[in-house]
Parts: sequence; structure tokens; C-alpha cells
Amino acid sequence: MRRVLTTLMILLVVLVAGLSALVLLVNPNDFRAYMVRQVEVRSGYALKLEGPLRWHVWPQLSILSGRMSLTAPGASVPLVAADNMRLDVALMPLFSHQLQVNEVMLKGAVIQLTPQSEAVRNADAPVAPRENTLPDKAEDAGWSFDIGRLKVADSLLVFQHEGAEQVTVRNINLQMEQDEHHKGKIDFSGRINRNQRDLKLSLAANVNASDYPHLLSAEIQQLSWQLTGVDLPAQGISGQGTLQAQWREEQKQLELNQLNLQANDSAMTGQASVILGSEPQWNMNLQFDNLNLENLLPAQAAAAADGEAVQQGQTQAKPQRPVISSNLEQPDYNGLRGFSADILLKANSVHWRGMDFSQVSSQMTNKNGLLTIAELSGKMGEGHISLPGTLDVRKAVARSSFQPRLDNIEIGTILKAFNYPISLTGSLTMAGDFSGSKIDADAFRHHWQGQAHLEMQNTRMEGLNFQQLVQQAVERSSNVKVKENVDNATRLDSFVTDLSLNEGQVTLNGMQGESPMLTLEGNGSLDLIKETADTRFKIRVLEGWLGESRLIDFLKTTPIPLNVYGNWQALNYSLQVDQLLRKHLQDEAKRRLSGWAEKNKDSQNGKDVKKLLDKLQ
Repeated sequence: MRRVLTTLMILLVVLVAGLSALVLLVNPNDFRAYMVRQVEVRSGYALKLEGPLRWHVWPQLSILSGRMSLTAPGASVPLVAADNMRLDVALMPLFSHQLQVNEVMLKGAVIQLTPQSEAVRNADAPVAPRENTLPDKAEDAGWSFDIGRLKVADSLLVFQHEGAEQVTVRNINLQMEQDEHHKGKIDFSGRINRNQRDLKLSLAANVNASDYPHLLSAEIQQLSWQLTGVDLPAQGISGQGTLQAQWREEQKQLELNQLNLQANDSAMTGQASVILGSEPQWNMNLQFDNLNLENLLPAQAAAAADGEAVQQGQTQAKPQRPVISSNLEQPDYNGLRGFSADILLKANSVHWRGMDFSQVSSQMTNKNGLLTIAELSGKMGEGHISLPGTLDVRKAVARSSFQPRLDNIEIGTILKAFNYPISLTGSLTMAGDFSGSKIDADAFRHHWQGQAHLEMQNTRMEGLNFQQLVQQAVERSSNVKVKENVDNATRLDSFVTDLSLNEGQVTLNGMQGESPMLTLEGNGSLDLIKETADTRFKIRVLEGWLGESRLIDFLKTTPIPLNVYGNWQALNYSLQVDQLLRKHLQDEAKRRLSGWAEKNKDSQNGKDVKKLLDKLQ
């Protein structure tokens, strides 16, 4: 044991002595000009090192530098700037006058991927033929230069595409390794904070740079993120996924294949690509197994999709993003102007505003601000819904146009989803054409226009029973008896109407409905902003009468005027039963007198009654 320890001590002394001699005999500043020259020869970039280079022995033999910068040819700002840099070098090659850099570490670096940091090509420079421009191993001219690993810690990345808004990534930690074939691994983490939103991002990937810069491919094996802040769900959006990415320099094309991403409880697969230029061109084909928009979009400001009233003081105002002065004049949907796209979307299930859709399919194209939705359809319950349309934002004011087609859709679900306090259920079939500005529920209520034809089956309107209203009024004003009815709703087997919308004012024309109990027809209007109604019906009650009489027969065949008006949640009504009953009695009296006068037409009394009846005509 003593011999082993003695041997280890001797080796340690020799190692320390060798490193000390190296530090004393080799001046790292002798490498400065060589490194600058080799970087420029192999990449064209200008490496600038400020301050003296010095050795750092433990725990890894390294060369430390002061402030450094790396600038592309013709660029106005450096691509990379750091307060200090560490080069981990191999010991043995130094004895044969070779500088082998195993790892480059930058701490507190600022990386700028902006138009100002890009290389500027000389207009008169010849264009080289396509070939692998990666540097081959340099011939031994006394020194050689090779980098195996790159590490960036606590750094900052500034990214900006020409004409686009600047994005800053903070707290960057990056570790890259590559082999002699320029295949490597990347571990990255960073944080983006802007507009009161915070995005934490991390990934691990295998990268193939053997044909860079013509082709760069990566297999992202682990990708995770967490997005929190204003205008987002309270729990934020977090997820993970995998994908394959390729960058083609000549075409300026980024391809994303084998996408497999999850966000909260939603999952997506598919592929996408973009050709970057003055107007990026996107192509997407995405499939969702489950798309829960409730957990991806901010919570609705209106209380609740269950329609319950919220007591004052129980809710807090939702935080809003501050208005940025530079964006005050930006028109709605301005982001659609700067690119074109072809998008195919399919989803097995979609959950939005309390509504569940299945077999959803969408085909959309965007041409620099003209968004055409050729198809947006899916199943909802037992029915089908289709919502094709266009959104044109090429001018200062956005214009939207949609042609909804609904077939056998439960209307109560839609009213509840958009917080309309109307207690109506039934199967809705509709064909319409609507246009407006912004695409949201509030804008639809206030500023949209359009027409539609509605047909409903098996409807039930809570709060007012038309049959009951008519029969109770008749019972109070006559000796007619009716069956007891405790149902506080109007039921119709079928109902049709034509609807027109003009900035919150809905006009209902040609309303017709029927059931075994009653028939109705009428017209009316609804105010979507004030949530009021003014409708005028003519009701014929066919069932629910007790006994038989001429009056009951008259009531079954005579439309009774009914006016329903007021706030949707506290409707009022007025009936004109007394006038009808009075008219019926008058007609019955005239009929009987006319019959008596006909029988006694030869008598003076008969003649007098006939003259009286003629005057009453």
C-alpha cells in the first residue's frame, strides 16, 4: 500500500511540475494572432480579443481571455460579444506545438442574430459553386485549431428577422458537442419575457452539421416549455414534445417534420415548413387528437358559461397587457399582412366555450392579409356545422364575411356558450350570410350585419307558456273551462323564421310554428346589446279545452294577438282576448238575430230586425 501511495505522489509531483513548466515556458498570448487568423480564414469572421491571455490550470487546463467579440464580414455589430472566454485545451498536443481546443466557454455573452450582425456580401464578389464549405483539417503549419465542445452560460440572445419585432432570450445556458464528422449534441435552456408574458424553454437535440451551411438538420428528442402571464389561462400553458427540423440555406427554408407536441391537455402531430424572405411562406398540415381551447385561451370575461350570476366583489378584474405606444396605430390582425400560408387542420375532438366538436376539418390560405377559410366544419352532438368565410385585413379596417351552415345543432348550447340569457332549446338548422369587422362575440353583437333562414325542431322556450296564457285569459273572461297545465314553457314541434342582423338589431320576419297544442305566426325584433325583445304573435290554441261549444270552436280557429316584450330575463306580455270574446258574442248575436229575422221576414218585427242588422253591417 505504501508503494502505491508513493507512486501516486510521484505522478502527482510530475504532473504539477509539468503543468508549472508549461505555464512558465509557453505564453498563451503566442496563440492570439494564430487564433484570429484561423477564425478569419476558415469562417470569414473577425475575432477580437481584448486584454492578455492567461493560463488556468485547475480543474481543467484552460486559456482565459478578457472581453471578446466575433463579427461577420461587413456587419455593423458583433455576432457574439462576451466579457470573458475560456478555452479548455488538450495538454499533450501543446508539447508538439498544436492547439487543440476541447471546449469553448462563454459566460455573460450577448449573441445578436439581427440584420445588423449578418454578413454583407460584396456586390462584385464572385459566387462560389455549391460545395461543403466546412474547413478541412488544416495542414500542419506549426499550429492547428479544433473545437470539440461549446458552452454558453448566463447569456443573452437577441433575434430579429428583417422588418420584424425583436425577440430577446435571457438566461441562456447552452452546451454543444461535435465529432470529427460535425455531428453533435445540443442542450439548451432559456427564458423569454415580453409583454408581461414569460416563456421558459429547454431542449435536447442531435444535430448534423456535416453539410452546413447548405443543410443543417436536428432531431429534437426532448422539448419542453412553460408560458405564463396576462391574456393566458390562469394555469399558463406548458408542454413537451419531439420533432425533426431541417434548415436549407439556399432556399432559406425551415422544415419541421414528425411533430409530436403536447400543450396542457391538447396533443398535436404533423409537419410544417416556412420559406423565409421578405414575405415568409408557410405550409402546415397539422392533426390534433384532442384540442382543448378552454385551456389554451384566456378565461372568458363574462361570468360563466353556466349562466350563474356572480355576486359583486367575488371576482377580480382580469389583468390586461399594457398598451405599447408603438402599437397604438396597428390595425386589427396586422400580423396576417406579412406572410402567406396554406394550412390544413384536422382534429378528432375540440372543446371550446363549453361546446364539444368532433371530426373537425379546416382548410385555410392567407395571402398577405387575405385569409380565406375554404373549409371549417365538424360535428357537434348529433348535428353538423360548417363555417366558411374570409377575413380581409389588407386595409386599415378589417372586414370579415362568413356563411354559416348549421344542421341539427342544439341551439341552447350555442346560446349558453356566448352568454345569451335566453332560455331556449331545440334543434337548429340555419343557412346565413354575415359580415362585420373583428371576429369576436362582442363585435358580432355590436357591429355585424347579415341575413339567415332558421328552422328549428322540438323547441322549448322557458318562462312563458303561450297556450297557458291564452287559455287562462279566456277562462277569466268567459265560462269556458280548460285543462290544468303547470308547464311553464312553450313547446313547438317546428318553427321557421327569416332573420336579419344590423349592428345589434335582429329582425324576425315570417315566424311560423306549430305543435299539436297550438300554432303561431308573427314578427318581431331583438336588441342584442340591451338584451330586450318586442315580438308580436297570432296564436291559435288547438288543445286543452274542456267540453265543446261554438266558442271553443271559434277559439280553435281564430288567431289571438299576443305581444311579448321587455328584458329577456323578465319578459312581459299583453293579450287581446276580451276584444275577441266581445266580437264573438256580437257575431253570435247577429247570427241568431239574422236567423230569427229570416224566419219572420213577413212580419213587421222581422222586417225591423233586418233593417237593424243591415245598419250594423
